Amino acid sequence: MEGFAVDTRIDPDKCIGCGECVRVCPSQTIEMRGEIAMVTGEFSFGCGHCSAVCPADAITVGAIDTQALQLATVTDTEAYLAPGEFDTAALVRLMRSRRSCRNYQQQPVAAETLEDLVRIGTTAPSGTNNQLWTFTILPERSLVMKLAEGTLGFYQKLNRQADNPALRLLSRVFLKDVLGQYHREYQETVTEGIRTWQEDGIDRLFHGATSAILVGSRPGGSCPAEDALLASGQILLAAHAMGLGTCLIGFVVEAMKHDRSIKRLIGIDDREKIHAVIAIGHPNENYQAPAGRRRIQPRIVSGD
Repeated sequence: MEGFAVDTRIDPDKCIGCGECVRVCPSQTIEMRGEIAMVTGEFSFGCGHCSAVCPADAITVGAIDTQALQLATVTDTEAYLAPGEFDTAALVRLMRSRRSCRNYQQQPVAAETLEDLVRIGTTAPSGTNNQLWTFTILPERSLVMKLAEGTLGFYQKLNRQADNPALRLLSRVFLKDVLGQYHREYQETVTEGIRTWQEDGIDRLFHGATSAILVGSRPGGSCPAEDALLASGQILLAAHAMGLGTCLIGFVVEAMKHDRSIKRLIGIDDREKIHAVIAIGHPNENYQAPAGRRRIQPRIVSGD
């Protein structure tokens, strides 16, 4: 099992022997020896559960940077909020009110606000707490346009391939019809988007957003895509609470999967995978009601 090097320290003079740290440790790094807790394991998730649960402040975890979550634009008490202490209705209202924004003002988003959104993103859970996510901030409209132009070039090449019946046939035989599926389901929309971009200057990719955050992963994560998307969800909700609009731009993610040169345009290493691209800006929309959803019927498994 992979983890961080064990750099957890327990002060034996402070430890009161309650055993809470042993109960919450997911990697069994700590055990009771007599009346005090001791670090005995050879690996650790570096999650900090032990130090957070200790009533005597006897535990420090070196893998944790105590300054990592300090925010510049938000006043945070850093006090723990126990389960059941937050207003569930207020949380649901935030979740229901957030929606994809496709109209933005020209006013830029402050760089420190974008950095705070990244810090908030890292409060999400990650597989085995490896936190191998990456965040790339594009704080200016010109940089967003640079990424958009690289993406545009990819889809222009893809359209030429999809227009070729022979290539679509080969794709159906050898590539699970990916080119044919694109041709049937997306090409017309993409072609129209390219035309309006070139002829009318209309941005149907980033919708005029002045900034963006790209959420990715470095090699070695146990579930990197899930980690990145969970962090993205935190960013989307926090941005709405800050008065910002956001939109996930899947067409850019797909383009970057197939064309590494797009990542290089904005200085992203080839080994890094991008799982989410978030357009961010000050919204130029005035909704009057929360978003609805299609009705679902959850599957309830019976124990009988």
